[in-house]
Amino acid sequence: MPPIARLPFGRPHPLSAPPVRRELQESGPVHPVRTAVGDDAWLVTDHALVRSLLDDDRLGRAHRAPELAARTGESALFGGPHGDFDTEHTDHARMRALLQPHFTPKRMRALRPRVKELTAELLDDLARQGPPADLHPALALPLPIEVICELLGVPYADRDRFRAWSRAAADVTDRARSEQGMADLFGYGLDLVARKRRDPGDDVISGLCSTEGVGDEEAAVLAMSLLFAGHETTVTAIGWGALHLLAAPDQWRRLHEDPELVGGAVEEILRAPAKTTGGIPRYARTDLEVAGVRVRAGDLVLLDIGAANHDPAVFGDAERFDVTRRPGAHLAFGHGARYCIGAPLARIELDAVLGMLVARFADMRLAVGADELEVDDRTLAGGLTALPVTW
Repeated sequence: MPPIARLPFGRPHPLSAPPVRRELQESGPVHPVRTAVGDDAWLVTDHALVRSLLDDDRLGRAHRAPELAARTGESALFGGPHGDFDTEHTDHARMRALLQPHFTPKRMRALRPRVKELTAELLDDLARQGPPADLHPALALPLPIEVICELLGVPYADRDRFRAWSRAAADVTDRARSEQGMADLFGYGLDLVARKRRDPGDDVISGLCSTEGVGDEEAAVLAMSLLFAGHETTVTAIGWGALHLLAAPDQWRRLHEDPELVGGAVEEILRAPAKTTGGIPRYARTDLEVAGVRVRAGDLVLLDIGAANHDPAVFGDAERFDVTRRPGAHLAFGHGARYCIGAPLARIELDAVLGMLVARFADMRLAVGADELEVDDRTLAGGLTALPVTW
């Protein structure tokens, strides 16, 4: 019997899929693995199965005995069980009901001009600075932060503080640091809620504060969850998207010559990153069978979205980055009841920043080899630490 694979899987190049994962995917849809902290788990790599299990009520984020549960890592935010086992589904439904009115298609569409305005300002700054430059601090980092600050009603001047707390909370290697980061974020959220109750504005946090039955703690948790997710994942996506385009000059040129391709390019950018974190953690709420594998109640099941998005049964030549690929089917935002509520906003930001970047800087190119770039494997999102470019 071959040895059990251990996460995270190594890869020879930032843009290539981990060889171990490819081997597992070729051998079947479900695999016994060990997490980064040595706990047993099941890794699901098949697209159809991942999609189905993302919306399966027999799996959840809570665990009946959380102190005994297997963990993916040391992050207090995402490394282990979350929520109350008995009320998990009800609690999640309430959260969605409270947030959905603030993320309607109409409200998201109304943000598009402002997102483009902010992007244009950042690109103007980039042009004035001149080459060489680092797209991470110049573009990928500030845009999502400014957008989410304006949407939520968070002072942009506080960005260095909450960014530091967010990164600490996302640490998958140091639980004490992660717990402290979460505590700092929550304390900051409580302070914001108190300010909004005294002086409300036209923003999401003020809206939560004015909702009947929402107390200070619930409003603070929801607000800080949005602040974290609303910038951390989009910062990462912009960085990976720009890298994929820059590493394939023919694709950059194709998009420059035909701006109508940007929508499909955004979907390919969401699909393409070969993430190695091991996927979305879920715990079996009952005994179940998954593709012939007996999963026991309490087992950790990892839904590997990165593998699913590179499933050759769904995506032809899956390892190739192609802005003309027919969009759809990827699971970057999940599926079903837990589908990412901020997906429309993320698409708007990616559409603006990458479409306008390529249009403005036709001859931009990487200033270093893609294999020289560093990926931050210490945090949940696993984004680039820098993206040096020239033109």
